[in-house]
Formats: sequence, structure tokens, C-alpha cells
Amino acid sequence: MKKLNVIKLKHRKNTENSATVSLPLPAEVTIPMSMHMGAPCTPLVKVGDIVKVGQKIGESDAAFSVPVHSSVSGTVKAVGEYRSVMGAVSKTIVIEPDGRQEVSEEVKPPIITDKESFIRAVRESGSCGLGGAGFPTHIKMSTKSEIDTLVVNGAECEPYITADYREMIERPDDVIGGINMVKDMLGIKHTKLAIEANKPEAIRNFTELAANDDTIDIVTLPSAYPQGAEKVIIYNSTGRIVNEGTLPADVGVIVMNVSTVAFLYRYSKDGMPLVTRRLTVDGDAVGEPKNVLAPIGTHFRDVMEFCKVDIEAVKKVIAGGPMMGMSIPDIDMPVVKTSNALLAFKSYEARKATSCIRCGRCVKVCPLGLMPAEIDKAYRIKDIEDLKRLKVNLCMNCGSCTYACPANRNLAETNQLAKALLPRK
Repeated sequence: MKKLNVIKLKHRKNTENSATVSLPLPAEVTIPMSMHMGAPCTPLVKVGDIVKVGQKIGESDAAFSVPVHSSVSGTVKAVGEYRSVMGAVSKTIVIEPDGRQEVSEEVKPPIITDKESFIRAVRESGSCGLGGAGFPTHIKMSTKSEIDTLVVNGAECEPYITADYREMIERPDDVIGGINMVKDMLGIKHTKLAIEANKPEAIRNFTELAANDDTIDIVTLPSAYPQGAEKVIIYNSTGRIVNEGTLPADVGVIVMNVSTVAFLYRYSKDGMPLVTRRLTVDGDAVGEPKNVLAPIGTHFRDVMEFCKVDIEAVKKVIAGGPMMGMSIPDIDMPVVKTSNALLAFKSYEARKATSCIRCGRCVKVCPLGLMPAEIDKAYRIKDIEDLKRLKVNLCMNCGSCTYACPANRNLAETNQLAKALLPRK
């Protein structure tokens, strides 16, 4: 099997042995009505309403959407607008907690008897991919393609982030329970739990847990970036190739993040929807790096203060990892469903881009063998046909090309802009 191009990064897993700690209840939460791919929700509450933990506060009639639930009990202070780091605008609900964290009467274990009821329950849970993309989980499960393999992504290949690792270490039974539930409900025969080699304790634990189950294979991936990218992890764990314009389901595979399957298992037992998120807080401006469990809607400022961040000294804050994360313009933005890390740095130097020197390093590191320098050229002259020929739509935006470029060109960013030029199917 041909090896894909990768890059070697310093792991910087400083918090791998930091057990998850719960954030004290903040003074206010701001819960966006759009925290996933797909249609935003419409608020179901108004200013002055009393809400409880787990209560549904946002819903959409669109199939490609998931509901939003309150992470706290308290009073609705405002219904306003929210702009995400990607620029999308949606409604947002601001809630002042009452400190009691009363659980809503709506929260009860779902009744699951077959595939259809399972998929309905998954949607009601508010679940979307917790690896960062935010793809609605029930949509992924609703495919009409025949699925024979579930790939569970435990790679967590970006530097700093250890949130999924702590899920595997702290809640391994939930991970296995979630795998078996998904497998049974969807009629999937085989599971590949793929974990990077720099997580030996997790590999050892799951090898023991799955020792008597020949339907679950523990796949050890080399520690390299971007092992956790969907197309890469499918290829490296099954040997199957997801071609341009196709989905994993087209090759008989569903990919789920390790934290997603664990959450679904807990939801099946207690009915509590997705209202909290574990995120790694690290960086040279962080006094106490931690893995923090925060109510969704908590302002990043509250998380940073809890971890003793020197806010006055911060020059750069990234939501997510340093390779695929997004620089945030305002630390009062909220923790959302797809949050998995918050990195704060005291030093940041914007690199000045210079002319391409045609060295080919971007090609040598691209996992999918794309030609970022040529894509950059075609994008600048808006040559749509050439962009199609160069298969820009295959780009996963892993950032390897930008990382390797000695001319400091923003190649990954250009790839994304180039994809937006192509007509949507």
C-alpha cells in the first residue's frame, strides 16, 4: 500500500496527563443557533423565559441540521445575532445561569428499537462531528450506501490537543459502548479504532478491552500529520480511496470521532443532549494548561481566566489546533459544539510572503498529491477549468503546504478560496 505524504510536527502534548476538570459555572453563556454544518436553528425561547439544562432552545425543519439545547438553567437575557469565525451569521441566545443547574423534564433516555429510531435519537441529541468539521451525525448515518466498516478516529494528530486522548483514557468503556451501539444499530460488521502511536496507553487499554471482540481492530497509526484527516485515516486504516466528488459511504465506510461515539453512548443511557465540551487549553500565555469541561456557550475569556492566561500579554488566540484551527478576533466568543482546543500565545510574528521559488515542497508534503503552487497560479487568474484539472476540491485544508512553504505563501487559504470559485454540484 502506497504511503501518503506526511509532515513531522512537534507533538507538544503537554496536557496528556491532565485529567479533565469542570469549569465553574460562568456568569453568562451565549449559545449560537448554528454550531454545525447545515441550516441554523430558530430560537424556541424569548427574553425572560426560564430554561433548564438539556432543554431544547433551538430547532430547524431542515433535514441537514441538529437542534440546540441549553447548557445551563437560568433566565434568557437576550436573543441577538452571532458571527462565527468563518463569518456566518446566526441568532444567538444569551442566558444568565441561576446556579442550580436544574435538569429539564425533556431529558430522558431515548427509546431505541431499530435503525430508524436510533437515527432519530442521534438527531435529537444535537450531535455533530466533534473532531472539528461539525457534520451532523444523523446525516452521516442515514446513507443508503451499504456500510461494512466503521472507522473511529482517535488520531488527534494536531500539536497541543489532548481532548480526545483524555476521552479515551477517562471513559474507555463509553467509547467501546458507543462503537458497539453504532455497529449494532447500523448493521456494520467491522470497526477500525485508529490511534496514533504517540498514545501507547490508549492503544494498550483498547487492545485489552477489544481482545475478545473480533469485530473491533485497534489500528496503530504512525505519529505524523495529518493522520486524522478523513480521507487519510480511511486509507491508512482500510486501504480504501475516497475519490473526488464521493463520500466515505461510497466506499462502504463511516468515520466518527472517538468523542462522538462516547457521547452517543452516554446519551442513550441518560438522555442528556450535547451541552458540554471538553477542550484543551494550552500555549505559552497559559499559566495552568488544562483539559477543561465547559458548558457550551461559555465565553473563551472565562475559560482563559480559569486556566490563568495572562490576557494582557496575549498576541494570538487560536480556536482549535495550530494547523487547522482559526484565529479568533474576540475572546468573548463562545465555546461551541466543535470546540476542542483554545491556544493562547504571547509571541506571534506575521510572516511576510514572497514570490514562489518553484521548490516543490508543497507538492512533496501534500497527502493527496495536489500541486498547491499551480492551484495558486490558476486561482489568481480565475482559471476555473485549470482548477478543476488540478482537482482543488480534493484539498482537505490540512495546512501542510503552507507549513512547508519557504516563501511563506498562504497556500492552504488560497486552496479554500479556489474551491469557492467552482460551481457546486
